[in-house]
Amino acid sequence: MKPIIEIKSLNKTYKDGFSALSNISLDIFPSEVLALLGPNGAGKTTLISMICSLTTISAGSIIVGGFDITKNPLEARRLIGLVPQELTINMFELVWDSLNFSRGIFGLPSNDKYLNHLLDTLSLADKKTQPLMNLSGGMKRRVMIAKALAHEPKILFLDEPTAGVDVELRRDMWQQIKTLKESGVTIILTTHYIEEAEEMASRIGVINKGKIVVVEDKNTLIKKLGKKQMIFDLTQDLKKLPDSLGNFNLKIEGSKLIYNYNSKSEDTAISTLIDGLKKEKIEYKDIQSKKSSLEEIFVELVHQS
Repeated sequence: MKPIIEIKSLNKTYKDGFSALSNISLDIFPSEVLALLGPNGAGKTTLISMICSLTTISAGSIIVGGFDITKNPLEARRLIGLVPQELTINMFELVWDSLNFSRGIFGLPSNDKYLNHLLDTLSLADKKTQPLMNLSGGMKRRVMIAKALAHEPKILFLDEPTAGVDVELRRDMWQQIKTLKESGVTIILTTHYIEEAEEMASRIGVINKGKIVVVEDKNTLIKKLGKKQMIFDLTQDLKKLPDSLGNFNLKIEGSKLIYNYNSKSEDTAISTLIDGLKKEKIEYKDIQSKKSSLEEIFVELVHQS
């Protein structure tokens, strides 16, 4: 499948010498949801700004839908909808007028049928004649998404889309984003909510210090980098680990004995460990298994980079 966005050897260096992005190469494919994770200042917003032609490129190239953004910026930008972190809307404007204005910016005529469908999709149909100042914070953010989609782009950038939104509304917006994906829109989101990426994204990209650390299918990433734990619930507290079990990566927490092992390894030595516990007469009443969460993998990748 041909990428809808092709980023090659991208660099951004400011006049003071600060390197915001260094040698970024990334392909993004049609109808996927890619989550970009990274700490504050990692370069996520800078990368989005460059793809959207809001920030100039120092070196490298960006191709959007076959258009080079430096040679054909208007054609490339028409394919993109952007929802920035900050609310950038005219509070006195009516919801319907705001959407029509967004279409007009890209030279598109009014399309009542499409805009009404868009408002229905985002649960805004009953707000179309309301001024934006009358809406809640969550509703304003939905309007931002509607404005970004008003010109029928093929790509949607969501920069921290649920920041400041309560848990219930956040989950509602997750569902709406899934609906957009199913309609064929390619979605790239940045988020600090790891569960948001785990819930919605098909691929995960981790960026830190202006460099791509990893880009991988979500499930493959968890499988490849995830660690597993086997937790033995002992019948009594264990004060000290016997010398015979010293070769295992074991941790004692009161009456719990925790075995950390690499899920990629064919030999997890679990059976050997269980035999060792029997020989040492260490009894347990229950065994639980736990695998690394995406959040734990993210933290580990950032610390390694």
